[in-house]
Amino acid sequence: MTSPVVANGKYVILGASGNTGSIIADYLLLKGKKVRVMGRDVGRLQRFVDKGAEAFTADLSDVAALNKAFNGAHAAYLMLPPAKSREDQEQESTAIAQAVKESGVGYAVHLSSYGAQVPESTGPVAGLHSSEQKLNAISGLNVLHLRAAYFMENNLKAIGMIHGMGLLGNALRPDVKLPMIATRDVGDYAAERLLRLDFSGKQTRELLGERDLSMTEATAMIARGIGNPDLEYKQFPYDQVEQVLTEMGIPPKGAAMYIEMYKAINTGVLIPLEPRSPENTTPTSFENFVQDVFAAEYQQNKGH
Repeated sequence: MTSPVVANGKYVILGASGNTGSIIADYLLLKGKKVRVMGRDVGRLQRFVDKGAEAFTADLSDVAALNKAFNGAHAAYLMLPPAKSREDQEQESTAIAQAVKESGVGYAVHLSSYGAQVPESTGPVAGLHSSEQKLNAISGLNVLHLRAAYFMENNLKAIGMIHGMGLLGNALRPDVKLPMIATRDVGDYAAERLLRLDFSGKQTRELLGERDLSMTEATAMIARGIGNPDLEYKQFPYDQVEQVLTEMGIPPKGAAMYIEMYKAINTGVLIPLEPRSPENTTPTSFENFVQDVFAAEYQQNKGH
């Protein structure tokens, strides 16, 4: 039997205008749930308001504002924004955990990352390890940590390089295989678990995408999908990638963190805890991602 509190409880969605949060908000609204969407830009939340959601903007390090946002909520989708520094991550995860505790939220699905079992030397993933620990310390909270694979969407950042230099490159070794997931699969899974609220205590669930891929393999699929058979993958030195990241506007501390993550993937420090199974495998293949998402963005950016 479903308790009336669960049936009529309010959901709070952090990062509601993002790749995963938007899917969750849309799904819960479609199911007739009361949803409070949170984000930094109120304009980007308007489409959820049009469907019956309540919009709330708050700085994720502001405990008082987060307390207001979580007030009266039965369940929440929790995530940290893209990391600018470990200090920022700590500040935000502390504020979120404190507000969840003080407001009495009963259930949370928390977006973490594969490799979050490793406490340090993994770049932004170490911040997610810390965030998991803080939420696990809240005695009354039922929390499900989704340890998601490397996002397929990370490859979209290379579109400008493909147009400008005719190659795709980053700091990852060409041959190292890593799990890659479409963000829509993360959103779909999180939305379903939030709807059902069928978890208790402190749980983790790895989501490892459809299969593991190397950057060489992924680049070959992109090459076919955009009709550029000569496209190749190139591994760049860490210092060069760090410089490019700072030129793209990422603060130096954030750029250094991402380099640490690349090193952790390349050396086998950042790896899943579980073997691949039907439970942690998700449906969208990299070929489908290229066809449905990458190729369209590539065409849109052709003249830029």
